Amino acid sequence: MRLSRHLGACAAAGLLAFGAAAQDHPRVQAPAGILEGRVSGDTHVFNGIPYAQPPVGPRRWKAPEPLPPWQGVRDAGSPGLACVQPRATTTSVYTNPPPATGEDCLTLNITVPTGAGQNGAKAAPVLIWIHGGTLINGRGYNAMYDGTAMAGRGVIVVSINYRLGVLGYMAHPGLSAENPDGISGNYGLLDQIEALRWVRDNIAAFGGDPGNVTISGESAGALSVMYLMASPLAKGLFAKAIVQSGYMISGPELKQPNHGEFAAEAIGAYIVAQAGATDVASMRAMDAQALADVGARLNYFPLGTVDGKVLTGQLVDVFDRGEQAPVPILTGFNGGEIRSLRHLLPPKPADAKAYETVIAEKYGDLAGSFLRLYPSDDLEESMLAVTRDALYAWTSERLVRDQTALGRDAYYYFFDHAYPAAAEKGLNAFHAAEIPYVFGTMKHTPAYWPKAPDSPAERALSSAMTDYWASFARDGRPVATGQPDWPAYGQDRGFMAFADTPRPGHRLMEGMFDLHETAMCRRRAAGTLQWNWNTGVISPVLPQNGGEC
Repeated sequence: MRLSRHLGACAAAGLLAFGAAAQDHPRVQAPAGILEGRVSGDTHVFNGIPYAQPPVGPRRWKAPEPLPPWQGVRDAGSPGLACVQPRATTTSVYTNPPPATGEDCLTLNITVPTGAGQNGAKAAPVLIWIHGGTLINGRGYNAMYDGTAMAGRGVIVVSINYRLGVLGYMAHPGLSAENPDGISGNYGLLDQIEALRWVRDNIAAFGGDPGNVTISGESAGALSVMYLMASPLAKGLFAKAIVQSGYMISGPELKQPNHGEFAAEAIGAYIVAQAGATDVASMRAMDAQALADVGARLNYFPLGTVDGKVLTGQLVDVFDRGEQAPVPILTGFNGGEIRSLRHLLPPKPADAKAYETVIAEKYGDLAGSFLRLYPSDDLEESMLAVTRDALYAWTSERLVRDQTALGRDAYYYFFDHAYPAAAEKGLNAFHAAEIPYVFGTMKHTPAYWPKAPDSPAERALSSAMTDYWASFARDGRPVATGQPDWPAYGQDRGFMAFADTPRPGHRLMEGMFDLHETAMCRRRAAGTLQWNWNTGVISPVLPQNGGEC
């Protein structure tokens, strides 16, 4: 009788214990159904959990549909398929192809703190990680995103898959015609929103607090976080946001060209034609991998589509109007972002004089400010810096400025850490280099990633960053044991620098934000110019007046 009452209480709490087997195979009774996971150290891990119907056949290029509760016990011991993506043809520090892909990929993974000294049993904060990969590659299950260290700080970590590339972001007139709202595209973003709904409805069964969810991501994952902040459909699904190396660039509108972008439907019609299909039905009949490869061959660069419903405007406009989610934010960028993204760099001018001449032609009255920030005495470093700043530094400061203006706490960081293996490759503080420090996974980076030494100093820096991130997820304030206080941005433009150790500062890169904000505003006002990596010597000629912010 007492045992029956005990099991009933466990079931009510969401944790089902079935004898000794539960020690290795913990079970959770969630509204979605019963899940059986695995024990990993001091955590319970549940992988490959479906959060929506498989987007296959007639569901391809449609919004995700909720998954009915399953019957019986679902094995959550292995990760699901990665979403379909182009096959890797080259190698880089980011090369880490998934073992298997498929369209039935809308799954998520959950790492739950447990054991002595953990507070994961009830109302734990939840960190949702959205992977990067230019919205073309990547997967939620990745050893570098392992949630063990975060769980050790009492945070539940959820990582998600979402549709990618042509399958995830392509708009098309035929798809818009069959949609009740007359829109298409943004399927990967809609997947992310559906995953957030699943977490809202189910995470309490794992001991999580659905009212204390932080969305986070790096690169394209960070762009996704900004889209979620801007989308009315994601309202109320998260309480905080972390944006690591985000880029608030211009994107396509659904039906008309604007800001130098083709209409999203026109891009989709071109892809369909190049794929040899005649209509949406014939595209749905095509092999998913073949479609991904067509997108790669055409250099399709997926972005969120401004459609009036999922995304109501360009990100800069939504944030300027104060319509984004009014949540605390932690955001920043890396000192060497472009060192691993050199394909974004234009050809270097012949010499300093040629560089100064082209900057004067492109920037006009802003050329003096530009050359003070990016002088001609070291063209290599200046070109690396201006591309970094126009994408990542400007975006980061814009985010903390805008959230501060909404009366929300905003925390800004600059990751500029160097270690020998990265230095040897000229990759100090490269794009995404902060991720294994945040997750405490420096031993689990991809094959071509410069390996950080397993030293007390490296472990201390990683531990501090994990502390700061976990603390922010917990209560909106980044605090680390034995480390300096992180000043909010509103306190004289405060920031935290992560070099060898965390060091707070104020007024990072004076003049940088103003230059790139003015350039963006002039391009926006012109209506025919993009704002992205076409900066410096490949910038369009900037209008010399009007469009000031």
